[in-house]
Amino acid sequence: MSEKNEKMKRVNELMAAEARLRERVDEQGNRWFKAYCGGGEHFRHWLAQCRELGEVMVEEIDATGYSCYEESGEKLYRIWVKMER
Repeated sequence: MSEKNEKMKRVNELMAAEARLRERVDEQGNRWFKAYCGGGEHFRHWLAQCRELGEVMVEEIDATGYSCYEESGEKLYRIWVKMER
């Protein structure tokens, strides 16, 4: 398999794993749902919108394997919104 195909396979695997990640529970037992994963201007717009929904948590994630983020040096984030009990 070519290097380009290997990179694409790895990106597809990373994206599939990210798509499966939908919720998390913090140390206090609060449940959060993932509202967005990405970066740049889209991230800023999503963050502003999510803040209107309630409490949010931003998590910077490792961009290794996402060539567009690696090449640009842009950061990659998840936005979590706290679920009401």
